Amino acid sequence: MLLSLGVLVGGLALAADRKTPAPPPANQAAAATAAGGPRFVDITRQAGIRFVHNTGAFGKKYLPETMGPGCAFIDYDNDGRPDILLVNGSDFPGHKTKRTTLKLYRNNGNGTFTDVTARAHLDIEIYGMGAAVGDYDNDGWDDIYIAGLGESRLFHNEHNGTFKDVTKSSGANNAGYGASAAWVDYDRDGRLDLFVTNYVKWSEKADLYCTLDGRNKSYCTPEAYKGDTCRLFQNLGNSHFEDVTQKSGIYDPTSKSLGVAVIDYDQDGWPDLAVANDTERNKLYRNNRDGTFTEQAVQAGIAFSEDGIARGAMGIDEGDFDHSGYPSLAIGNFSNQMIGLYHNEGNRFFIDVAPASSIGRASLLSLSFGLFFFDYDLDGLADLFVANGHIEPEITRIQPQVTYSQAPLLFHNEGGSRFREVGKELGFTRKLVARGAAFADIDNDGRPDILLMTNGGPAYLFRNAVGASNNAIRIRTVGTRSNRDGIGAVVKVNGSNWQMVRSGSSYCSQSELTLTFGLGKAPQADTVEVAWPSGQHDTLRNLKANATYTVEEGGRILATRPLTR
Repeated sequence: MLLSLGVLVGGLALAADRKTPAPPPANQAAAATAAGGPRFVDITRQAGIRFVHNTGAFGKKYLPETMGPGCAFIDYDNDGRPDILLVNGSDFPGHKTKRTTLKLYRNNGNGTFTDVTARAHLDIEIYGMGAAVGDYDNDGWDDIYIAGLGESRLFHNEHNGTFKDVTKSSGANNAGYGASAAWVDYDRDGRLDLFVTNYVKWSEKADLYCTLDGRNKSYCTPEAYKGDTCRLFQNLGNSHFEDVTQKSGIYDPTSKSLGVAVIDYDQDGWPDLAVANDTERNKLYRNNRDGTFTEQAVQAGIAFSEDGIARGAMGIDEGDFDHSGYPSLAIGNFSNQMIGLYHNEGNRFFIDVAPASSIGRASLLSLSFGLFFFDYDLDGLADLFVANGHIEPEITRIQPQVTYSQAPLLFHNEGGSRFREVGKELGFTRKLVARGAAFADIDNDGRPDILLMTNGGPAYLFRNAVGASNNAIRIRTVGTRSNRDGIGAVVKVNGSNWQMVRSGSSYCSQSELTLTFGLGKAPQADTVEVAWPSGQHDTLRNLKANATYTVEEGGRILATRPLTR
């Protein structure tokens, strides 16, 4: 959160005390679709999502109150439908006024969701930030990691609709100010390891007093606090993890990390880690293929802005938006800094092309948190969604051109590395104090839908009604020698359109693990190639469009599920 003390105002109202407007009623959302044509439609209420994030604010202006939560999609019951996990905060000790917990909503398959939090044994209090989903013990059921303030939790999926807290027995507790997390098989041994980002060294006892007028406390900026290191936990098998932060080369207490993207930026088949840092330079950990990493952000060109400044970076994602064969990076930054769009030049070097693009111009005044690449209109090109919202409710008093609530941005990929901002025309008109964001096909129509979190306000679920005339193919990977989820597998459709199965990315959030590929008007995918973390390569041919294929390592199709069109 790069915000100089010069733009703070003592005595500003707390961000959490501002009430975010509730989602519109279902009939209003339906009317908007009818009136405006295909667009993203707010279906939160009719879907049954009832959630308000708790910042814990009680007048002390603690730093964590401004940050906000993430979210995740998880098919926790293995019925083929993505369920919704929402991360919540809590009241601070000694100032308890209400009990708030995580929320798990089961997808009913008819456009509605049911709150199953208590039934799933996830009704626990934690000052949560981020979530990561992955099958760490290869039993065929996805587990949950929650990163938060002062503690984190690992929940094992018990196969019966419930989860068990195994944090202590697993050794995977992160005691820092945890933010984003990602499951990644960094050593390619077939077991998912865990990477956790930490923000700053903060606690109630260590809270600093900052003031502008000598009388009233104001929010301190991250520069006031010491940084902390990210953590890497190696999966030893038998549901045990070892903290290998030091010996892997990840240890760096100068970081103030909020986002992580797993990216094989040099295309050597080994996963690297790109980390977004707030007011410190970004980091890029290159996998040395021997259990260690070398930090290469400066050499790779992603550490700073174009003018050599460490920006206030929040969320991060990777994707090959121009079909170059190499993954590029998008990083959400503070207002007046614009999004970073780092194009991978194919020689272990990136160039930030945002300043010369519509992405840079449109995002200059936005404070961007969650963001991700996805093909919303199924034309075969990766588009970019960005969730925005400031941290200061009264920022307009100091910077009239910047607002507290901000509309999401949606950039359509026009081809040739050109993007056009289409958010407003596709339904994203409401200004929000947005934070985490993720996507999944919640209704099996092949079009990725969007889940959005706000700080101190509701969660929002947007159904994608765009791109109905285009075809899609969805690939779910099942590893055998590789980890069961196939995380790290690279799936290539028709030669140039490719994605990696990944945990993490965005801001404190995770999208579904099943990959969606837009085919445009093509009636089939002529080739689908899968490069697994184990080294296995499979090729499937002539897969008909508009279906989800469950592909097992070795090339066998375990299941084919037609899309609902």
